[in-house]
Amino acid sequence: MSKELNKTYDPKDIEDRLYKKWEDNGYFHAEVDRSKKPFTIVMPPPNITGQLHMGHALDNTMQDILIRYKRMQSGSREQTTHPSQQR
Repeated sequence: MSKELNKTYDPKDIEDRLYKKWEDNGYFHAEVDRSKKPFTIVMPPPNITGQLHMGHALDNTMQDILIRYKRMQSGSREQTTHPSQQR
């Protein structure tokens, strides 16, 4: 009953299906409450070399921590990516 896993990950097998499900269920939709002060972190574009390093991981982790902290303080927040990173 064991299923053999592929040696490499093929994102097309999973990600297209999940992305459609997330769109259909409105997971990317944010409710805007105009009575609250907005809080947004804009992610910088990727570096020119395309090589990821620990600084990227730290930056993304700090952004995530700040957004979660602000969300716990006063409700919904949105994390905005650079247009080059949006699908």
